[in-house]
Amino acid sequence: MQNSPAIVLEHVSYRYGETLAVDKMNLAVHRGEMFGLVGPDGAGKTTLIRMFCGLLIPSEGKCTVLGFDSVKEKRAITQRIGYLSQRFSLYGDLTVEENIDFFAEIHDVKESGKRKAELLEFTRLTPFKKRLADKLSGGMKQKLALACTLIHTPEIIFLDEPTTGVDPVSQRDFWKILNDLLITGLTIFMSTPYLDEAERCTRVALVDKGKMLVCNEPKTIRLSLTGKFLEILCAPLREAASVSRAIAGVRSVQMFGDRIHVGFAPERMEKERFIETLREKGIQILGVREILPSLEDVFINLMG
Repeated sequence: MQNSPAIVLEHVSYRYGETLAVDKMNLAVHRGEMFGLVGPDGAGKTTLIRMFCGLLIPSEGKCTVLGFDSVKEKRAITQRIGYLSQRFSLYGDLTVEENIDFFAEIHDVKESGKRKAELLEFTRLTPFKKRLADKLSGGMKQKLALACTLIHTPEIIFLDEPTTGVDPVSQRDFWKILNDLLITGLTIFMSTPYLDEAERCTRVALVDKGKMLVCNEPKTIRLSLTGKFLEILCAPLREAASVSRAIAGVRSVQMFGDRIHVGFAPERMEKERFIETLREKGIQILGVREILPSLEDVFINLMG
């Protein structure tokens, strides 16, 4: 089983009553990679992860994790995985190390002291080990949750939107920890609504309404979108976006802070004429450069 993929989905569907949350999805995740599942709310991300963990039974198809059937061999899977849900249950009236001890006991980890010390050091929580969980910042709570998820040394961890609601500095620290974990050979499967985070993954699947739109390396996905893209620093922004959408040849317009990304259909970009049209409409142009499409550009295009 060591040479088999970490996760395999074969024509898997899942229904909540009449609602089709996952629609005939196929997927193979390699061992030792960081795989990103990206999509908006309602795309089916949490449903997929809960099926991987044996918490939901597929309505159709077959799901295997680490070579084990998620329905018939659920216990074998749960012993080998870690799951950090969107609402991971830390105990606020316990200290940092008491929380880790509690999860060690749940997973029947014998003589967990050394492992606990390693995880506290790894997550940089050693100075706070006597602090109550309720007194931790959002980012520190996520690191503690990760330490609890790792206490039994799983082969694969599932992270369901782990950085949602966490400040940018803590997000960066969390990602540093994940990259260090990846070096150890751990398989990481994470869902995220943030496309900039997806760029950090080995491979990414873009999903929407239960369907997989594309699955590949982030760079390959970005390069799959034909046509040209301009990044335009301009003002007023919303009016610039509205004017751009009405210009012939423009395929997509996205706003990013104080600039817009404008995608053109293949062979349809007339840069000088486009900029001239914006200026004629009273748009102030502060900067223009040609760029490669982002994952967000691709995602918007795939969603139609």
